[in-house]
Amino acid sequence: MNVLVINAGSSSLKYQLLNPDTGDLLAKGLCERIGIDGKFTYKPQIAGKKKLDAVDVPMPTHSEAIQAVLSALADKDNGVVSSMKEIDAVGHRVVHGGESFNQSVRIDDQVLAAIESCIPLAPLHNPANLTGIRACQKAMPGVPMVAVFDTAFHQTMPPRAYMYALPYAYYEQDKVRRYGFHGTSHKYVAGRAAAMLGKKPEELKLISCHLGNGSSITAVDCGKSVDTSMGFTPLAGLPMGTRSGDLDAGILQYVMNKHKMNIDEMLGVLNKKSGVEGISGVSSDFRDLEQAAAEGNQRAALAQEKFAYEVRKYIGAYAAAMGGVDAVIFTAGVGENDGAIRAMATDGLGYMGIRLDPEANRVRGKETVISAPDSKVKVLLIPTNEELMIAKDTAALVR
Repeated sequence: MNVLVINAGSSSLKYQLLNPDTGDLLAKGLCERIGIDGKFTYKPQIAGKKKLDAVDVPMPTHSEAIQAVLSALADKDNGVVSSMKEIDAVGHRVVHGGESFNQSVRIDDQVLAAIESCIPLAPLHNPANLTGIRACQKAMPGVPMVAVFDTAFHQTMPPRAYMYALPYAYYEQDKVRRYGFHGTSHKYVAGRAAAMLGKKPEELKLISCHLGNGSSITAVDCGKSVDTSMGFTPLAGLPMGTRSGDLDAGILQYVMNKHKMNIDEMLGVLNKKSGVEGISGVSSDFRDLEQAAAEGNQRAALAQEKFAYEVRKYIGAYAAAMGGVDAVIFTAGVGENDGAIRAMATDGLGYMGIRLDPEANRVRGKETVISAPDSKVKVLLIPTNEELMIAKDTAALVR
């Protein structure tokens, strides 16, 4: 079975064609500047097939972008399938499913309406996700479509974890609660961790650290998310590349009054000018922070320390929430590639039975155990693969 995985943004569209049974990636690419001038990238993963790198392709709407993708995949010279008939299903990443979805679902009119009803909860993402779905439906009539939600994995959280201490009416009437994100990634690496440890997911207490420009940590107990660091929006939790993470809400009133800012301006600061970039004044890229810190930049070093400190606090908190932990997982861009951050984040956790192996930790992007042989809690590095998780969910539902 071949599954086309689509991640649609407002002016972009990422795609991959995968075989979920073998895990083989056939092709991937990106449509950019949709509605402007259109740039198309196509990277076949089969020897002898030529790639296209940011070539000009008119894309006034997402429909033309999907047509460009399908044409490239089935091209007689450089395509990876002989015809569109070899694309059996399409899996769509959808950011927000609210409380309506606790798992992936086949897309029908009722599902589309539910995704649309969640637009107020994800005003930047859900409209773009809907646009991608409708463009695919138009270009590929009759091909099964599946929605895979970032929020679905976290719908197993108990009320004590997802409720905010606000007047209850805000939850009942306005659905204000912790939703969590990166669910597809956390679900994937939790499954891989169980396989690496030779256990069933139901036998394990895991802490999954998805660390990148956007970061979140999830407590996974018996294969289910029971708490997660992101909240009503992806702004909560850890400090990130440019996002503040958790902070005292009273700061907003103080800063807004002092600097004559409105709420939109304040949210712009919290989302785009804060995090490790805000502390360091250098960059949101952890590679830049590492270099600057090595050159003696104290604020860059502080940004690294602050980030790792918050990761360490969440690991401790989630171990307490679950009554123990069997393994800690590091994944995503920073988690997979930054050994210094992994070392800083686990330093001092020996009392919990967590001890890193410095030599094993000198690794990037490889699925492996990085804890010391005598560490009671395993520390795992697992590259995430959200697209493969989407393809597997899609295949399971279509079958």
